[in-house]
Amino acid sequence: MHEVLHYLLRPQILVLALLALSATAVHLRGRVKLKFARQLTDHSTFVAPYNAFAYLTSRTPNRPYLEADRFPELRRLTDNWRTIRDEGLRLMDEGMVRGATANNDIGFHTFFKRGWKRFYLKWYDDPQPSAEALCPRTVEILNQVPSVHGAMFATLPPGGRLGAHRDPFAGSLRYHLGLRTPNSDACWIEVDGHRYSWRDGEAVVFDETYVHTAENATDLTRLILFCDIERPLWAPAAAVNRWVMRHVMRATATQNVEGERVGAINRAFGAIFAVKEAGQRLKARNRRLYYALKYALIVLVLALLLWPY
Repeated sequence: MHEVLHYLLRPQILVLALLALSATAVHLRGRVKLKFARQLTDHSTFVAPYNAFAYLTSRTPNRPYLEADRFPELRRLTDNWRTIRDEGLRLMDEGMVRGATANNDIGFHTFFKRGWKRFYLKWYDDPQPSAEALCPRTVEILNQVPSVHGAMFATLPPGGRLGAHRDPFAGSLRYHLGLRTPNSDACWIEVDGHRYSWRDGEAVVFDETYVHTAENATDLTRLILFCDIERPLWAPAAAVNRWVMRHVMRATATQNVEGERVGAINRAFGAIFAVKEAGQRLKARNRRLYYALKYALIVLVLALLLWPY
């Protein structure tokens, strides 16, 4: 009995138990869930302990949508939506709202295949130099709203659809401001099964760690201001979250143009992506072998972690 207890109290067993419990809570959260096989290897599983910490210490309700009035500082963005729109449209006309030029955007790389495009204004750091040069009024307005830690212009083209997914970081909430939209129920985002249609000059706040999807079934490209805003947490959790934003989320920064800083995580992603591409080629040729190797690797890692000696 003593040996069993000693084994169960090993640090790696406790870490795996914490990961399993928090990942289960994340998976069961909300009405809409990812398929179990996908959730098993989804990024939201590996960051589940931190996200569970954020949910438990959140000062806002844990639900898919939140009233924008809870964040009065964001009113400055809504009040200036026409100014922001004009700079965004000019960037679109100049071809600056686009996909990544290299495999250096881990957060959104799957979206580019669906025609989704972006231009970073800031990302858990100071504003992008290209943003300061090309859309100075928008950057000036964003600098007056300190709860906004990441911001970009984002477009979704006619026929574009983003599949069901969870975003990985619960330390933030997502803010969308309609700039040039179809103003139609055929252009929408659905968060945990609840649908919202973008409208010009209207804002929505939602928890992007719920499963969500989006579609533009119109003939007009949708343009929005897309922001990560700090999730209000009780102290001292708020201080922990700000440290994570400064030191971890900042490492996911990427560039609009050559020469801008690329964070460490995105630099590493380039190498990881090459391995992933090889896996996708194998999957296209032989799905059974791909999944057999994938789950064998998972079992091997777990066996090494659980080995008693």
